[in-house]
Amino acid sequence: MKLSSSLFALLCLVCEIVSIALFLRGFFPVPVKSSLSAQSTESHVPAEPQTGSEPNTSKVPEPLFKRVVIVLIDALREDFVFGSDGRRFMPYTSHVVERGSSHSFIAKARPPTVTMPRIKALTTGSIPGFIDVVMNLNSPALLEDNLIWQAKSAGKRIIFYGDDTWVRLFPKHFLEHDGTTSFFVSDYTEVDNNVTRHLDGTLKRDDWDILILHYLGLDHIGHISGPHSSLIGPKLMEMDDIIKKIHASLISKESEGTLPNLLVLCGDHGMSETGSHGGSSEPEINTPLVLISPAFRRKVGFEKPGVLEQVDLTPTLALGLGLPISKNSVGHLIPAVFEELSLREQLRLLQINGHQLSRLLQDSNPTFHKEAGYEQFRVAEKSHGSWMKLYLDGNTSEVLSNMGKKVLKQYLEALKAMSSALSKQLGKYDMYSMIMGMIFILQGSDWTLSELDALLLIGTVGHTLSLGSSSFIEEEHQTWYFLLNTLCLAIFQDVCRKYFREQRHRGEERDEGPLLPSSTEEGPSFSPAVELGMSSGSEKWLALATPLLTLTCCRLLRSLNQTGVQWAHLPDFGHWLNSGDHKAFLSVLAAVSLVLIFLLVQRHCSLVSKIALALGLLGVYSYRAAVGNVLFPWQHSSRAVSKGTVEAQFVYVFVLGILFTGVKDLLRSQVMSSAVDSRRLKSRGLWEVYSGVVLLVALLFRAHNLPTLACCLLIQTIMAQFIWKKLHYDAAQTTIMHYWFGQAFFYFQGNSNNIGTVDISVGFVGLDSYVEAPAIFLTALSTYAGPLLWACHLLCFLSSQRDRAGMGLGHGSYCFALLRSIPAVFYVVLVTSLRYHLFIWSVFSPKLLYEAMHTLITAAVCLFFTFMDQERSARP
Repeated sequence: MKLSSSLFALLCLVCEIVSIALFLRGFFPVPVKSSLSAQSTESHVPAEPQTGSEPNTSKVPEPLFKRVVIVLIDALREDFVFGSDGRRFMPYTSHVVERGSSHSFIAKARPPTVTMPRIKALTTGSIPGFIDVVMNLNSPALLEDNLIWQAKSAGKRIIFYGDDTWVRLFPKHFLEHDGTTSFFVSDYTEVDNNVTRHLDGTLKRDDWDILILHYLGLDHIGHISGPHSSLIGPKLMEMDDIIKKIHASLISKESEGTLPNLLVLCGDHGMSETGSHGGSSEPEINTPLVLISPAFRRKVGFEKPGVLEQVDLTPTLALGLGLPISKNSVGHLIPAVFEELSLREQLRLLQINGHQLSRLLQDSNPTFHKEAGYEQFRVAEKSHGSWMKLYLDGNTSEVLSNMGKKVLKQYLEALKAMSSALSKQLGKYDMYSMIMGMIFILQGSDWTLSELDALLLIGTVGHTLSLGSSSFIEEEHQTWYFLLNTLCLAIFQDVCRKYFREQRHRGEERDEGPLLPSSTEEGPSFSPAVELGMSSGSEKWLALATPLLTLTCCRLLRSLNQTGVQWAHLPDFGHWLNSGDHKAFLSVLAAVSLVLIFLLVQRHCSLVSKIALALGLLGVYSYRAAVGNVLFPWQHSSRAVSKGTVEAQFVYVFVLGILFTGVKDLLRSQVMSSAVDSRRLKSRGLWEVYSGVVLLVALLFRAHNLPTLACCLLIQTIMAQFIWKKLHYDAAQTTIMHYWFGQAFFYFQGNSNNIGTVDISVGFVGLDSYVEAPAIFLTALSTYAGPLLWACHLLCFLSSQRDRAGMGLGHGSYCFALLRSIPAVFYVVLVTSLRYHLFIWSVFSPKLLYEAMHTLITAAVCLFFTFMDQERSARP
């Protein structure tokens, strides 16, 4: 039995998805881990040189701190503490940083800059694999050697309050804990109050050694309204008061003769200029690290914060608490923390750290002996032995002091070199899985390309060109904007040929054809003039204006959201609209956009669906007013009235109602005896389903992005009325145009190939608590709204074409599969060849995840195409 084009395309896409999954399994490497033992113990600690069998020389030195309090503020950017915002909103912390007994650093977080991988890095000292960005939604228990396990094994009593990711990573490790979900980003108040309410009672108690507090409110504010929101200042002041309270309590409990306490202020990651995170921009990777303790020398003036790696905190805290360093830690000690110790103690700590790094290097790198850092450590350890011999002999000359400082310097250089070498070697690729995945995806693409025509090949050139280098990937939107402009100019030339040449050569019109080759079978004539009640002259000028209007809309949308990397930091029209001074203008623009959306979508709907759509769009505006994005005319305050949960749920009711009406019409069309009535009812059902999706997208889009949705619908409407129908483009050409528009609108929304631009806040619109399945669905729908809306419109458009509907759906599905398979194959081959590229984790890995997700979305679209195509084929 011969397969239809749509079913064949779907099977090819399924094969590609399986192949990409296999490739991803091999491409995302297992992080560097030691196989010598599950956890470090004191038996792995080397003996101090030249000490022989002296007691305690093969153990971890005694702890330097009695208690440690770790205050982790999610999404705390370094400029929130060290910049002008810090002096303004965190005065106490700024005073301690500039004048107190503290050490301040800029700790660089490695991408992916999302919470769960960062917690792993802070507790294990290792650099998690990039695939942990996917695991962030459902963190399994951490079985790798880590600081929390070491502390618990040593009898340390640990209390935790905050992000429940810690509770999932470290089950049964805490003496007491109270976790709060980190994913319900609409809440930036209760998530922090739930932590602070325990604080007074806990600080008065003496039954704990380590207190970990993970505050989420700042991160949630960033996701909701960005780093320049008016909510940021009050939240930073709240955090400053908490730091002050903890610091005062620790000081009051210290007594003479006891070990000092340590207060650690840090962030897991930063925050981009759009308020998100996950990428590798400077605001996302630069986090503050402030260590406060009486053990440190009081500063006499402001010192510029040093720069270190986030993983350096792990070995520092481990030895500061008298614990073994985690076996897989790639960090090195922070020298400033131990500078008040004797030279012998400092050298001993550096030796322990160097021994741990050298063992990890030996276990993970077959050519470890060629690493400069390894050789430097061996030289330093030998020099350390010589220094110890003189020290134990009672030598107190200046020569001994100078020699010790030299050994100290050798150790530090060796540690930095070994740490750098291990950090670069993030893991080992599973080449077998990668090669097998590549073979399967090449086979699938070979099936898809078996009927390739030249025009479709041209249609994929723009995409494949954008994958050739890191710069093209970062600025891929420029490629699609260029292709869209070129397409509009080509269409304009076709329109000119159509309307001006036919006046001179009416008899030659059929021979000329459009610039973009169209179908030779024109079928029944269609006249927008008749349908819209216009004269033929008006139709001509509207057709000529369509490409130019499309170009104008696209140019305006480019100014709405800056995307990419090079210019993402520049202010755009969206920033201007979201500022408090322009809320009235944003309100008018949002209202006009919603009215335009209704007018464009309701034309194909039944009366019931029209009413539901109108009420739903009114609910969208009410939701945005409730959360403080826009204003009603009678409102005088722009403050949020509520979290908008009721208003959003009100819209969901109408979305489900419209979708139900559309599906009902589709099912009714199957039992109707008249083919004409069945086709008309099916077409209306498809358009109603489409209008339900539009209403849902309108709810999820931020207020300043509603014009993007309105422009999308406007372009679809005028292109369908005056271009695709009148110029008789075939299904393949129409599919390519829809695909190109969908890609461009993906970037018009403000998306990029950086994970940090994914707006996860939309996953919680209308939800009272975090529910994983709807949160993932809503986030994916909002992110890929552009491509999805254009794909849905293509399905509706092709189904409504009576003359070519039979072949159009199959060809459209096949073209979609082809347009996706070529760049997917190209990219799999590309990342394999560039797997050791400098930007493989910051640029190529996020792009690979986007490609995989886009392929999955395309498969879902083609599944619907196949369903409609098979349904049509089944009818007589």
